[in-house]
Amino acid sequence: MGRAFQNRKESMAKTADAKTKVYSKYGREIYVCAKAGGTDPQANLSLRGLIERAKKDQVPSHVIDKALDKASGAGGEDFSPARYEGFGPGNVMVIVECLTDNPNRTFGDVRGCFTKTKSKIGTPGSVSHMFDHCAIFTFAGEDEEAVLETLMEADVDVTDIELEDGRITVYAPHTDYAKAKQALLDAFGEIDFEMDEIQFLPQTTTPVEGDDVA
Repeated sequence: MGRAFQNRKESMAKTADAKTKVYSKYGREIYVCAKAGGTDPQANLSLRGLIERAKKDQVPSHVIDKALDKASGAGGEDFSPARYEGFGPGNVMVIVECLTDNPNRTFGDVRGCFTKTKSKIGTPGSVSHMFDHCAIFTFAGEDEEAVLETLMEADVDVTDIELEDGRITVYAPHTDYAKAKQALLDAFGEIDFEMDEIQFLPQTTTPVEGDDVA
């Protein structure tokens, strides 16, 4: 009885810790997004998508509201995005994106992680040219031709579109994110996006084998 209770208690503590990290991550991302593009999700589509993802990950409303309040000037924190590039185990190219309130400290922490794994941190642009910076949207649908036509009429530079298992996935340059999302919403109404993100997609992949896996 005592041991079972202890195991359950430890499990609950780990779950609570994991949730706290997720809440903190979303809170900072929402803050930065709202600070950059405004706190109105209807006008700031990047913020709207981020809030939708946060809700799907069961982030409480008070966490979202607190981040928006800070972005509107009610809080004192000031986070900014930072990006680092380098080469990991097996010479795999790595891009690390962070939010930081202390760039020097964050750079030191990231460099320490690279050093610890016998990796090498690079200069800006050293690996990013091998990635496509894409806006990606995935949602239920069957008519990819209608979706493509809608996006082309909105002057979105669609780089790829896929239809698989009743799901359509659209790829476009990250600079076309807002334009593409607005065109989809205008044409098809409220869409329940399974994916609504901006990502770096590698142009090639490198298998990690042997000692590099560890």
